[in-house]
Amino acid sequence: MASAPAPAVRVRFCPSPTGNPHVGLVRTALFNWAFAKHHQGTLVFRIEDTDAARDSEESYGQLLDSMRWLGFDWDEGPEIGGPHAPYRQSQRMDLYKEVAGKLLDAGHAYHCYCSQEELDTRREAARAAGKPSGYDGHCRDLTAEQVAGYQAQGRTPIVRFRMPDETITFTDLVRGELTFTAENVPDYGIVRANGAPLYTLVNPVDDALMEITHVLRGEDLLSSTPRQIALYKALTELGIAKRTPEFGHLPYVMGEGNKKLSKRDPESSLNLYRERGFLPEGLLNYLSLLGWSLSADQDIFTMDEMVAAFEVSDVNPNPARFDLKKCEAINADHIRLLDVKDFTERCAPWLKAPFAPWAPEDFDEAKWHAIAPHAQTRLKVLSEITDNVDFLFLPEPVFDEASWNKAMKEGSDALLRTAREKLESADWTSPESLKEAVLAAGEAHGLKLGKAQAPVRVAVTGRTIGLPLFESLEILGRERTLARVDAALAKLTA
Repeated sequence: MASAPAPAVRVRFCPSPTGNPHVGLVRTALFNWAFAKHHQGTLVFRIEDTDAARDSEESYGQLLDSMRWLGFDWDEGPEIGGPHAPYRQSQRMDLYKEVAGKLLDAGHAYHCYCSQEELDTRREAARAAGKPSGYDGHCRDLTAEQVAGYQAQGRTPIVRFRMPDETITFTDLVRGELTFTAENVPDYGIVRANGAPLYTLVNPVDDALMEITHVLRGEDLLSSTPRQIALYKALTELGIAKRTPEFGHLPYVMGEGNKKLSKRDPESSLNLYRERGFLPEGLLNYLSLLGWSLSADQDIFTMDEMVAAFEVSDVNPNPARFDLKKCEAINADHIRLLDVKDFTERCAPWLKAPFAPWAPEDFDEAKWHAIAPHAQTRLKVLSEITDNVDFLFLPEPVFDEASWNKAMKEGSDALLRTAREKLESADWTSPESLKEAVLAAGEAHGLKLGKAQAPVRVAVTGRTIGLPLFESLEILGRERTLARVDAALAKLTA
């Protein structure tokens, strides 16, 4: 008899709206998105907002905005809807209450009246005896008289799921076969004493009802997987779930000191990368390399190329270190891959207030479009464009004193006077002619081009490094260039 065809792939990305999105969260979203796209499946975007003390509408809005900026197009979820709406857990509370009741009625869950103090005492005793310190099943089989006694004391119970007394083995899509013995997976809470459902209930219930086929999530959640597998079995018996999904646990993203990258680490915040002018495609390219690769000799690729190749079985289970410099280098490559028109448009936010130091009326669109191709080859992030082109739009350069002192050595005044003379008679429609002028000035003073152009660059742009000098001089123009050389000479001889 032929086996039933595998169900269409359905994965989910289900963050909590608490604070700024974390790059580890983005990497998880990326792998789910790429997996769904690769298999022509469905990406469900679900919001886990049951923690009223930590969740906020502002963070919810940030999540949606971040997903759009990254280019993740979800198939079901907020603002789109779908057959399993609503997609915010805070709007599904009645459903969780109903499922918890069915689990209690069927004996898959029970009321636990233990106080926190009693739990702590028994756990300490278990540790002292060298035994597992998880919940010991004290309330698993209470008599009616015991229940009445607890209720008479005014105790309000939580609801615990009854774990089966058996070893649980499953094949992780990233890590292979994993086994958990019963003694290491004790009964666990699914509903608080105040009736609020816990993550341990709502997440699997939503996955079951939304028919999720593959759960790709962080390694930190691996220990909860045998609990969820047991819950899925119970939900299937009750007709709530159709199947148990396959699980794949993604490796940690590591920060400094071989520690997991946390929200406290500055480089963990997605907003930081947006503010610095990372391209979504550059950032995602780098994040994809944290546990996966397209090939051994290709680090730069498009998201379409990633989607075509991505299989979760190719993810490396070992922790991946976040390297900001490599992230910047990959982003720089993606900047260079942009069409020049696209590049100029993406730089637009950094060419006006509050980033631009020049007055709006001093911005020259023609000069910007002329310098843009030269700037595109030099940037690691888009925000660097402001400092690279400010010399074009400011009335005079802003001198970096360290750069001034480095470039303006003894004899720089004489060199600048010769350079001015040569530049004045040069052909200003040709960067090569301007280069020849500065080269000739250097030769007159026994200097090679590199030494000769340093004082000119600082005089005109205020910095020792920047965009190609002679193209910059051509775009700035003869009159403004010579005026800046004159101003530098006056400063030197003051």
